[in-house]
Amino acid sequence: MVFPEYRPRRLRRNKQLRSLIRETRLSPEQFIYPLFVLPGKGIRDQVSSMPGVFRLSVDQLAKEAKELIGLGINHVILFGLPEKKDSMGSGAHAKDGIIQKAIKELKNKVPELMVTTDVCLCEYTSHGHCGVLINKMVDNDATLDILGQVALSHAVAGADIVAPSDMMDGRVAEIRGILDENNFDQIPIMAYAVKYASAFYGPFRDAAACAPQEGDRQGYQMDPANAREAMREATLDVDEGADILMVKPAVAYLDIISRLRDEFDLPIAAYHVSGEYAMIKAAAANGWIDGERVMAETLLSIHRAGADIIITYGAKEVAKMLQG
Repeated sequence: MVFPEYRPRRLRRNKQLRSLIRETRLSPEQFIYPLFVLPGKGIRDQVSSMPGVFRLSVDQLAKEAKELIGLGINHVILFGLPEKKDSMGSGAHAKDGIIQKAIKELKNKVPELMVTTDVCLCEYTSHGHCGVLINKMVDNDATLDILGQVALSHAVAGADIVAPSDMMDGRVAEIRGILDENNFDQIPIMAYAVKYASAFYGPFRDAAACAPQEGDRQGYQMDPANAREAMREATLDVDEGADILMVKPAVAYLDIISRLRDEFDLPIAAYHVSGEYAMIKAAAANGWIDGERVMAETLLSIHRAGADIIITYGAKEVAKMLQG
């Protein structure tokens, strides 16, 4: 048998050669670590469905943030659990709300940390939906003004980036407008541009206590069957002023990440969501997989598909592996 002149295995025969030609590399600087914040003091409450993930009181945030900085992770995204909820989600934009307090604490104690905030109402509404209910339906336009107020309150508190996740039509334009009018034109918007009505969100809803009390979110989040629609959604957000486009979930939608990467030149973020994380942890706990390697390989696949930024609960675990 005559072999071809090019033999790919030549460059795989040792660690140094494999590293030399590696096409895709992970770095902790790419990661955004989600933090759940709740009222009280001295609280570090592990989420049962997400091993290694904790709900933290505000006074515990700085310690967590300093650990992240030490691992090379310089960016978090905040989700809040308010003391009280109401039908309008008014706690989301309260001056002394849980996220507003969290932003101030982090910016005061760990100023080098970048803080992104989730802009949505589901954690703050008594009904658990992402917008205002009128006749038991989420009213898109009635929700927009409230979302603008939420984003503005986060910017006033010191947020570096705001990230609307509600999937209301027109919310990026609404937020861009109110931020610019109030001299926050330098605050970027990381839009959850393509957010599917996914079954992978269960553990998050446990952690944030935000499951809908009635019905579901299929009326405003995207149908998992649709790919072309994702391009339309992303295009709308670009036209309205988004600075970063996000796909959520990540692993089950690598094709969508790739399509966005080919179509748009904005930074692409992907959310490695709670269910995707929890499955790895559950399989590892049963001894079925090497959890650390699978976590790293999963994040690598998200980056390889085209995501510049990865939001993941596995950020600390993989960052420790990368350190070495």
